[in-house]
Amino acid sequence: MKVLLFDIDGTLVLSGGAGLRAMNEAFFRVFGVRDALVNINLAGRTDTSIIKDAMQVFNIQFDDKKIEFFKQEYFELVKHEILVPGNGRRIMPGVKALLEQLSNISDVHMGLLTGNWETSGRVKLDFFDLGKYFNFGAFSDDSEWRDQLLPFAVKRFERLTGLLPEKSDIYVIGDTPADIMCAKPWQAVSVAVGASHYSVEDLKKYQPDFIFQDLTDESVLEILG
Repeated sequence: MKVLLFDIDGTLVLSGGAGLRAMNEAFFRVFGVRDALVNINLAGRTDTSIIKDAMQVFNIQFDDKKIEFFKQEYFELVKHEILVPGNGRRIMPGVKALLEQLSNISDVHMGLLTGNWETSGRVKLDFFDLGKYFNFGAFSDDSEWRDQLLPFAVKRFERLTGLLPEKSDIYVIGDTPADIMCAKPWQAVSVAVGASHYSVEDLKKYQPDFIFQDLTDESVLEILG
């Protein structure tokens, strides 16, 4: 048995900046600040932590109600922004074929481990017709700390299937150092992909268990299947 937990942005798809545009516009609508995320690091982080950082920069007091109001604005905006054509909007190399092959292996179970809130993450996946491959996962709704997300995904998998995976059965697949590091505390297998935000050389420094240039590599199916 293998439980495969995929990151979304930069690993499965690129949204062509839809998420960032929607976040900036939502921040303006809710808090009155334009381009609030221009100098905020986004890669590998949870949506909640990103917005909390921006609020701190602009001296906006944090509370859960403000975050919930922001989220609802953002969710509506990202549905429209994902429709905007752009060269950066695409499925990452090898993803579609890999997911289709993995979906036909009976003891392989695919889920998500992403910094997106679930609603917006699924908007991105559904636009590319990839959401159907993932019926469980962990999201920024569960924790603002990415290294705390894995147990949420595993518990949902266990409730869904009645199966109890070993630590060595769990694989975290992503394109940033944060994806690698969130696997390590739980002794899960880390699979790094250097196709987007970070190069293979950048990611090697974090000592993933496996590393690939992209998901077209024939060895990927051997490792994950």
